[in-house]
Amino acid sequence: MNTGVRITAFAAALAATFGTAYGVGKGVGPVGEPAKAGHGEHAAAQPQKEDEGAHAGHGEGSAEGSAPAAEIPGGLQVSEGGYTLAMETPVPAAGKSVLKFSIKDASGRKVTAFTTEHGKELHFIVASRDLDTFRHLHPVKAADGTWTTPVDLPAAGGYKAFADFKPAAPGAKGITLGVDLSVPGAYAPKPLPTVAPTSTVDGYRVRLGGTLNPGRAGELRLTVTKGGKPVTDLEPYLGAYGHLVALRDGDLAYLHVHPNEGGPGPDVSFTATAPSPGTYRLFLDFQHKGTVRTAAFTVTAGGATVAPGAGTVGDASGAPVPAAGGVTHDAGGHTHG
Repeated sequence: MNTGVRITAFAAALAATFGTAYGVGKGVGPVGEPAKAGHGEHAAAQPQKEDEGAHAGHGEGSAEGSAPAAEIPGGLQVSEGGYTLAMETPVPAAGKSVLKFSIKDASGRKVTAFTTEHGKELHFIVASRDLDTFRHLHPVKAADGTWTTPVDLPAAGGYKAFADFKPAAPGAKGITLGVDLSVPGAYAPKPLPTVAPTSTVDGYRVRLGGTLNPGRAGELRLTVTKGGKPVTDLEPYLGAYGHLVALRDGDLAYLHVHPNEGGPGPDVSFTATAPSPGTYRLFLDFQHKGTVRTAAFTVTAGGATVAPGAGTVGDASGAPVPAAGGVTHDAGGHTHG
């Protein structure tokens, strides 16, 4: 999903590049001209050149003289470009289980050759439909093209799995495919956490500043501190100092981007384009002292704003919004091969 937030990610609207920014709002205000991204990204709202290595949806061009066809955001299709995400375990049990899947070509054969990007041949994300659970997994591929990964899905309900990959076939582009998973049992969806500029996880505090704009690039900057002190020794994780995945509330359209050159902290910066107005859930993976942790944020694109650098996210009246909690990291959610 090039170095490493490409908030699948895990098409028409989700073009993403990395940059720096300040102050985030419930719908985030402007912060100046976006910096050029140093890495590949999942595109959607903006067209991608074939040599950019984009991994978002890839729409077909329209007839001559007509407007271009809108691209489909990444992760909304189980099949694209002749490739299909085939789950062998579409109904996993609640708790710890094992997922098996493969990528099949147009002939129905399992694909065995992939291009390594950001340290992996394939990136695999699982998120619950209510966006309360997020897992960035690293499955292992067998010789026949079957991928296997342990996973911990804590509750019954609907989930979505995303496979982000680039086939090794000549001329192949990056693709993000998505498929629904069902965990049997009584389902009680959780409300989406409120919009807030900070997230805490395992004693780390991450502040989000910048803009997420529908249809145009906005810059995001995440600053990591612990005990009130900046963390200046972040460790590379899959070739970068952070990975960001954004999922749109409602349909879980996927965006995965990677940060600009920089580091090792406390700031990790990105540029991203939202495909539409709406609410998004952002998940930042960062590594420190050998452990990967995930900080999560709720952001509204195209909503109310606060002034850049204001330091708090507010509603239309400017009133502060209580901070939302982070996403707990666990061994089942992040395995590193």
